[in-house]
Amino acid sequence: MTTPAKSLTTLLQRTTITDHEEVLRACTASLRASKDDAETQCIKFVALLKLDRYDDALRVLEECGDGLKQRVGVERAYALYKVGELEEARGIAKGITNDRGARHVEAQASYRSEDFANAAKLYRELAGSQAAVAGEENDLRINSGATDAQLEWTRQGALVRRKKPGREDLEAFETAYNAACGSIARGELGQGEVLLTRAKDLCNALDELTEQEKTAELLPISVQQLYLLSKLGKTEEADKLASDISLQEIPDLSTRQIAQNNKLAATPSLPNPYLSHRLFHSTENLPKTDHLFKLQAERMQQNGLALDLLVSKFKGVVKTTSSLLSETSPTTSAHINNIAVLNAAAHAQSQLARVGLKQILPLIEKRPKDIGLVMTVIQLYVLTNNHGSALAVLESLIKRLSESTNSDDQDVLFAPGLVALQVSLYTQQGRKSQVKAVLAKAASYWRHRSKAPSSLLQAAGLSLLDSSNIEDQLVARDIFDSLHTQDPSSKFETAGYVAANALTFPQKVAAEAETLTPVARLIASIDVNALENAGVPSLQSATSATSRKRPLDEKPKPAKKRVRKSRLPKDYDPSRKPDPERWLPLRDRSTYRPKGKKGRQKAAEKTQGGASSEKAAEARVASGDGVIKAPEKAGGQAKGKKKKGKK
Repeated sequence: MTTPAKSLTTLLQRTTITDHEEVLRACTASLRASKDDAETQCIKFVALLKLDRYDDALRVLEECGDGLKQRVGVERAYALYKVGELEEARGIAKGITNDRGARHVEAQASYRSEDFANAAKLYRELAGSQAAVAGEENDLRINSGATDAQLEWTRQGALVRRKKPGREDLEAFETAYNAACGSIARGELGQGEVLLTRAKDLCNALDELTEQEKTAELLPISVQQLYLLSKLGKTEEADKLASDISLQEIPDLSTRQIAQNNKLAATPSLPNPYLSHRLFHSTENLPKTDHLFKLQAERMQQNGLALDLLVSKFKGVVKTTSSLLSETSPTTSAHINNIAVLNAAAHAQSQLARVGLKQILPLIEKRPKDIGLVMTVIQLYVLTNNHGSALAVLESLIKRLSESTNSDDQDVLFAPGLVALQVSLYTQQGRKSQVKAVLAKAASYWRHRSKAPSSLLQAAGLSLLDSSNIEDQLVARDIFDSLHTQDPSSKFETAGYVAANALTFPQKVAAEAETLTPVARLIASIDVNALENAGVPSLQSATSATSRKRPLDEKPKPAKKRVRKSRLPKDYDPSRKPDPERWLPLRDRSTYRPKGKKGRQKAAEKTQGGASSEKAAEARVASGDGVIKAPEKAGGQAKGKKKKGKK
């Protein structure tokens, strides 16, 4: 007589049961009679996977022992991946060799654990070999596109082999959406907008999807489109799109949280910060299996702290950010430096200029190497037009980093952003020699390192190439030689390579010079006479936002003074020309006409060419009058001097 387990196995092999619940019930009933039947245990495990009950499936594996775990290694790794145990899933899948399914699980687990470089490598290997099942090629294209987009977001774009979307990427809405995300991450916002519109059109055109399924697929695309419209400054379109997005229809909690954030950021109709703060924190907590990527989580944390500042929760922001800034070592992490800025804003209670500086400056003594804090102080000094103090704070930071023996501090010292800030402040003060010195030091530090920032080396090479110092020119030649070797297709680096070697080794760069665009073609569309007739551009002032030109023969017009309305008389008429002598006393004006005989006599004496009082007296003496009488009072008696006495 056969055992129940064998009877179940024989029955399952002969039937075609598609209801996994029925298979699970049959396996459970059979295992009550024979708990150690490995075949039935394996069938039950697979049935639980088909029903998406991954926790129960893993519990069955733990109860059955190592024998079943070895048998279903790929399935076990997949179950661990689905419950969020990413590192364990990667380790198990990596240990299974010569198995295409294991490579897929390893790539997916690597993607979710944000090891995008490894995921891209695995997908390239899978795409290079023959597909094992139908539809696998399309899945590989979709997953590879998503991985490339994440590499662009995390500033690992050098690992992306295809920058421009191909024709096959425009045939499915998933691949078009991934290509759009990659373009947005690279800053190609116009192309990203076109690709997102293409993805929406392709999704709406699918007949095999129901309306509910289409809505579920279109909502994440709309959330990304809302972010793009905000970046492009299309506020009206963004506001309209935000009103059309229904948060409750988004099945993924992580996507729902991002959608809520984007709606608050893009909707100008919510001026109340307290309401925005409440809506931002109204989303549910994310489970382990649906968490945000690190970059997204950091942005969300920064936005939450910014809303806390808007509702005056300064002490809470100080407490939260101080715990994140416990380490005193400098860093180039954008997230940590942004947290330092929020910490400074909380200490200053969102005050700017001198009021904010008074509260923030003491913090530098506690965190002298905090890059975000120092940048905040420099920015406040620049806003108050105090560039000297800003440069002094920066030079103090540079000195502290230069004296450090830590290699990480040296990487921060010569970080492209910090070098660019030094160059900007020195250029603003016209200190060209310091600019060349800073770029030369930075180039000397990065030249012999594997991950040297090419933009910094390009700027350093261009500046040193313009120097009259022979040593600077030699350094510039070495820089462009190295850059040209790394990327011969770059026009900028090829031009620098030719310019650096043209005088000393003209034959060496003759071939590269032929590939550059001739100067005659570059200036063919420039009309020199028109430029001369247009005039010489005037120097732009520090507060001017636009440059203005004036003809060569035109004299600059004096600036008109604007008079406040409070200082104008009530009967002021702008059509009437004001009296130019209105500021003189009445008797000094040309229109003054004195009244009476004595007034006219005084006026005659003051008139240029008239007889003065002394000359008039001399004239009367000469005429024989003899005596000048004292003036009389109305009573006819002269006023005498009173004697001192008692009153």
